[in-house]
Amino acid sequence: MMKKGMLAAIIAALCTLSALGAAASGKKSLMAAHNDSVIATTKIINLDDDSPRVIHLNSPIRTPQQDSLRNLVAAFYYDQFRHMQDPETPNFLFLSKSAKLIMGIGGVVRMRGWFDWGGAIPSNGFMPYLIPIPENPASTRKLGTTPAGTALFLQMSGQSPIGTYRLYIEANFNGYQGRGLHLKKAYATLRDFTIGYANSTFSDPAAMAPTVDAQGATNKLSKTDVLVRYMPTFRQHWTLAVSLENPSSQIDVSNGETAKTSEWLPDFSAFLQYQWGDGEHVRLSGIVRNLGYRDLIEERNHNVAGWAVQLSSMAHPLPPLTTYLTFNYGHGYGGLTNDLLAGNYDLVPNPDRPGNLYAPRSLGYCLGIQYNFSHALFTSASFSQTHYLPKHPVAPGEYRYGWCADINVFWNILPRLQVAAEFDLGRRMNRDGANRYAKRFGAVCQFSF
Repeated sequence: MMKKGMLAAIIAALCTLSALGAAASGKKSLMAAHNDSVIATTKIINLDDDSPRVIHLNSPIRTPQQDSLRNLVAAFYYDQFRHMQDPETPNFLFLSKSAKLIMGIGGVVRMRGWFDWGGAIPSNGFMPYLIPIPENPASTRKLGTTPAGTALFLQMSGQSPIGTYRLYIEANFNGYQGRGLHLKKAYATLRDFTIGYANSTFSDPAAMAPTVDAQGATNKLSKTDVLVRYMPTFRQHWTLAVSLENPSSQIDVSNGETAKTSEWLPDFSAFLQYQWGDGEHVRLSGIVRNLGYRDLIEERNHNVAGWAVQLSSMAHPLPPLTTYLTFNYGHGYGGLTNDLLAGNYDLVPNPDRPGNLYAPRSLGYCLGIQYNFSHALFTSASFSQTHYLPKHPVAPGEYRYGWCADINVFWNILPRLQVAAEFDLGRRMNRDGANRYAKRFGAVCQFSF
């Protein structure tokens, strides 16, 4: 386990690198150069009169219209909630006759494979929480494959009398048995407003280092739900966001003394962000939640306040170098994080008061770094850890903390064809000191269109 002093020093160092990135924001990063190479393959079909024509964006000398369209496509990569595992911009876009509407249908075909040894994790995702203690002798090694993550999406952007709008729908094949079609996002934005099924305002996917494994860091906040968000940008470098989000909680009522009540108050999320350069930013986020339960002994309903804060950052201190940082802490937000999502940690029983639940503390962080040898070839490494910090005594076999370290190599053979390989090492520690490591080698091949 990383000592607190060392963690604070590393976070301070990454914040310093972020500041250096702000100073060097005039230099284009190699990560942005890869985005440019994908944008150059995009073709826009202009539905003009009876003879549609194709507008190419890779011309060395571009017309004002080509520049305008290129900027519109490039905006796809500077979504505040874009993650590196999200699909690339569509290969073909359709432009209306009035040039006020552009629409594209795209997707990604993705195949993952992995091999566990020294004790297999019973999951497609690499989750330290799920490391079996003691080891299951019937499952010491495992070979797995999945097409989960293959996706289709539709996006449409345009101008209306009341402002610019964007519609986005994405579905992934990660539903039933990892092959069923599953809605991932469906939202509309109009000027500074977003309404629909989208990433929580409390999340910051862009601040997570690239991974082959779909699960990602132990402290990753991956909540997606129906929300209404207001997110204006002012003075060019500052963005403020506030949202009301549909609540969903994971409450431990296993002792039979309590029951979960209906959720009736939305979660409130907000962030303040300073941004510069190629999507670089520092963000402070927060969330407040209402967690309800019923005391079956006294036959009374109770509401407990859950809350959490997160500091996150992504920066390019040098053109080939990218740093990533997330640090979150709070009470009753375990159901929003990757590792604790596998349990019920928003509210847990108080052993000293039958029929009473409380919101336990938890803490998580992820530190990552990426180095681009070229715009088409890069390596990254990250270390994440999540701590469960209950106020009252728990069972000896209860989760105490888990950590995951990974190192990988990504190669974009073509702008839209990518292969990657990764080594993951994880550890689960229980309250009684019992612990086990898990190891995984994974690979992915994907083609975006």
